[in-house]
Amino acid sequence: MLLKVGELARRSGLTVRTLHHYDAIGLLTPSARADNGYRLYDRHDIARLHQIQAMRRFGLALAEIQTYLAQPETPLTVIVERQIAMLDGQIQQAARLRERLANLHGMLLDGEEPELSDWLTTLEMMTMYDKYFSADELARLPMYRNTQAPDPEWTALIGEIRALMDSGVPPESEAARALSNRWMTMLVRDTGGDPRLVAKLNLMHDNEPSMQAHIGISTQLRDYVLRAFSETKMLIYEKYLTPDEIRFMRANYGKRAMEWPQLMADVRDALDAGATPESPPARELARRWLDLFRSYAGDDPETHSRLRHALQTEPGLMLGSWANESMLTFMRAAMKFSMQPR
Repeated sequence: MLLKVGELARRSGLTVRTLHHYDAIGLLTPSARADNGYRLYDRHDIARLHQIQAMRRFGLALAEIQTYLAQPETPLTVIVERQIAMLDGQIQQAARLRERLANLHGMLLDGEEPELSDWLTTLEMMTMYDKYFSADELARLPMYRNTQAPDPEWTALIGEIRALMDSGVPPESEAARALSNRWMTMLVRDTGGDPRLVAKLNLMHDNEPSMQAHIGISTQLRDYVLRAFSETKMLIYEKYLTPDEIRFMRANYGKRAMEWPQLMADVRDALDAGATPESPPARELARRWLDLFRSYAGDDPETHSRLRHALQTEPGLMLGSWANESMLTFMRAAMKFSMQPR
């Protein structure tokens, strides 16, 4: 069966002008011509058009598509598989959008009247989460499910901390330290203790100023919480370190603190992937861990020994670390192997 250009345009949803352009640049040349010169397209031409349109949906330019199709034996199965994967992603996104709209619909049924700005902000926030988290991760993240109606517990805590900060209360104060402990406890709870979710939340927070404005957690407020939480740990470490050691630790503890969640996330990924402590990825993780540890602990083995003793003695030092015993056991073994020559 052969199709004229007008028929192919009608059935494919393209314009005749587009098909003429494809012919002119050599991207899709019809296999036959009628006696009157009309273009005639056969089954192979239409299969090639399918590939072209699929790759256009993937965001490729026409020149890139032409280069790709010029390769010998370009498999159509690969293109179709990619289309299926893309559609699966669109289906998941549509399902999440449906859930959002259903929640908003429920608000309307309950007599609540969201303003237009509320609808737009909700959709913006949900889309923002979609950029950073997979569907499985979103299902395990209560913060995502609470974006339609902010969690009153978090809203109250953020307000209390902002009031302290705006009043000039130093983060080292007892009040700020108590609130920072509540913050970390709630964050561990609402991320299921998974450092991978924390690392992605941090990345989203840093990259999306509109999120900071919406939830009320500015970079300054987050840093205030981290300084207060660090001071809680310093007061515990004071019982185990010399004055010089604690001074060094206070001066350096917070400088690279934001690197820990991502490192913890990478360790969790390695554990889930079945990595062994002697494997090259585990050794690399151990080197990164030691580098971060030494950035605030220094290089004295005796200091390291005192810090390890404090960690084993004081359960409070583990709060907000997203580390568990299996992770620590894995890293201790990996560190021993990392010290060995490769």
